Amino acid sequence: MENYEIRVPGKVRFGAGCTETMGEEATKIGAKRALMVTDPGVFQTGITDPVKENLTKAGIKVDVFSEAEPEPTYSKLNATAKKLGKNKYDLVVAIGGGSSIDTAKGLSILFAHDGIGQDYGGTDKVPGPGVPLFACPTTAGTGSEVTNIAVFDDRERGFKEGIVSNYLLARIAFVDPTLTYGCPPKVTAASGMDALIHAVEGYTGNKATTFSDAMALEAMRLITGSLRRAVKNGADKEARNQMSEGALFGGMAFMNSGVTAVHALAFPLGSQFHVPHGMANAVLLPYVMECNLSANLSRFATVARMLGVATEGLSDQEAAEKGLEAAKSLSADVGIPTHLRELGVPKEALEGLASATMNVTRLLANNPKPLTLDDVRKIWENAW
Repeated sequence: MENYEIRVPGKVRFGAGCTETMGEEATKIGAKRALMVTDPGVFQTGITDPVKENLTKAGIKVDVFSEAEPEPTYSKLNATAKKLGKNKYDLVVAIGGGSSIDTAKGLSILFAHDGIGQDYGGTDKVPGPGVPLFACPTTAGTGSEVTNIAVFDDRERGFKEGIVSNYLLARIAFVDPTLTYGCPPKVTAASGMDALIHAVEGYTGNKATTFSDAMALEAMRLITGSLRRAVKNGADKEARNQMSEGALFGGMAFMNSGVTAVHALAFPLGSQFHVPHGMANAVLLPYVMECNLSANLSRFATVARMLGVATEGLSDQEAAEKGLEAAKSLSADVGIPTHLRELGVPKEALEGLASATMNVTRLLANNPKPLTLDDVRKIWENAW
């Protein structure tokens, strides 16, 4: 039997209205003063207001930081921690997409341990628990509410970096699908494809386990059956609920088995051209899948089945190839661009992107196929 470790938040609450229990949960841990972290768009919708009210009724003083960046940077994280750290918060509440949640994770650590974000970049460099974190996603995508990683753009050094530590795990993840009901179609599409990619990479990567397989397969099933509907009609509550649950399971899958080359390529693309993370992953997926198929045919054949392909009677090769086409079709149906040039990436940038990708060794090590620089160059060229 295989040996594996399962990493999950302290608690997950899922379902419509589950955020209404936040004040009660905050009281249980003795919180007195909370910082709510969100972005300008989410703040303007008023989504944060009921959550703040719920905490306030529980006797907790709540300050709101509504300036989280779309692709968070170390510089903004450090400046914010320096400005707000003196307030001695004993709870950080993230409400937003992955960028807001990652920002909250970073603040949780810096409030507890001082220093700057770069001090903790890499794996297991956080010395101890941060300020308790509650995470509430408003998109069905990144899975950050259940992961132990926060990604920041180091503009000075020219790359994105993950802070990876179990001390980043939320004390409670509140996955309330009602918070996603107003998510715009374009964001729904990109974040939904990101969630699907978490499941595909979590299932086909080298570190997959029985537990991550179960999460990944169910995530693929839920997302494949609901993403088109959620993009077409944001008021489709069943589709929104399934997307939220699929993204939750996808996050738990890759949290425990890791992601692979799609994310490795997306890091430099996001850093150098500021392409949103979900969009970067979605555009790159078919080209990385095409490269990886031969390394794990049986698993990619299963992916095809989860993407809705009728695989009975097909060889693994045939099924895997049809799965690739199904992924392309889903991406196109929800409006994802098919090539990097549509995102404004110039052809002359490809060599630099390929070289930068090779530095993302933590993710490339989990890829089912060992990738050379020539392999990566070809993926970038095909994607362009």
